[in-house]
Amino acid sequence: MSLVVQKFGGTSVADADRIRAVADHVARTRRSGHEVVVVVSAMGKTTDQLIRLAADVSTVQPTREVDMLLSAGERITMSLLCMALADLGVEATSYTGSQAGIITDAVHTKAKIVEIRADRLRATLGGGGVPVVAGFQGMSVERDITTLGRGGSDTTAVALAAVLAAEVCEIYTDVTGVFSADPRIVPEARRLARISYEEMLEIAASGGRVLSLRSVEFARNHHVPLHVRSAFTWEPGTWVDEEDATMEQAVVTAVTHDASEAKVTVIGVPDRPGLAARLFRSLAERNVNVDMIVQNTSVHGTTDISFTVPGYDLAVSTEVCEGLVTELGAAGVTSDADVARVSLVGAGMKTHPGVTALTFETLAALGINIEMISTSSIRISCMVRAAAAEDAVRALHAAFELA
Repeated sequence: MSLVVQKFGGTSVADADRIRAVADHVARTRRSGHEVVVVVSAMGKTTDQLIRLAADVSTVQPTREVDMLLSAGERITMSLLCMALADLGVEATSYTGSQAGIITDAVHTKAKIVEIRADRLRATLGGGGVPVVAGFQGMSVERDITTLGRGGSDTTAVALAAVLAAEVCEIYTDVTGVFSADPRIVPEARRLARISYEEMLEIAASGGRVLSLRSVEFARNHHVPLHVRSAFTWEPGTWVDEEDATMEQAVVTAVTHDASEAKVTVIGVPDRPGLAARLFRSLAERNVNVDMIVQNTSVHGTTDISFTVPGYDLAVSTEVCEGLVTELGAAGVTSDADVARVSLVGAGMKTHPGVTALTFETLAALGINIEMISTSSIRISCMVRAAAAEDAVRALHAAFELA
């Protein structure tokens, strides 16, 4: 009997009808001969509502208490789903992250999993039951409740699939799979039947919202096949797996965009060894995840250092940089939240020249200025004005004939 981990996102369990539909699907999977572990998110917009409620009562919001509050959303879902499964004659037991043995570091609101002690889940499976686990949360090494940050339920599901040696981790969401672009922006975007972990990592990192980056990293590192599917149609979706070396790779697989980033520039930094290291160490100590970095060529002994961060980290990033101006001998700090990243992803880039040229030509034809550029062997990212991002996505999708 093979084991399947099924994760259901917030829209998949948004109300009582949806929870009953999920319970029916879990029961049918169980009847087909599979053992099932279920991971659930909070219902619909519950997490957003809790965040707003916290803002209404406090301007301080200690992160330990934020985690305690936000973890309540998934607990509601897991209990209701177990009740719905009981109506169908399926024995199910709900577990919070801590009860499921998910041990994290002590960084509140952005915790990372360090260990999973899944004995209770294995016992439930061994007794013929279905464990239903609250995603997005765990217990720290200091025995506090923690949450895993954005996309944390995906990470929970993949981590459990790895520890329990599941045959597949199915991620159920409100879309039918991973597309060549956001279908809301590019109606002719096509669903991808299969992509590699490396491509999915780049898509997730550059604005693809279907899977969280950390969950894909976990899947790649532990060789967990992912199947991204719709919880509304139940049709087959997109498989994320090892790269098939026997097949010719598409030059470009997808075009993504991300308007949630911001740019920070430290102006007039003296061109001396160690100053950039001091800057980025200070940001790391505040748990700021820096992405694209550009350092201008030194002119008259000084240089400008620009980098991008998640929009929610802009305030703390600016604070850190301004606090270092005197120590670094810099001239000042500027920030810009009105930017967006547009990226091309494709394993075929490694062996096909001309992708960069066509990208720049396409954007130039629209009069779109590129402010920053970052590349990997299978990705090209350009930072542009936020207002131009959707036009850039449509043009690049057409230029590389991805429809």
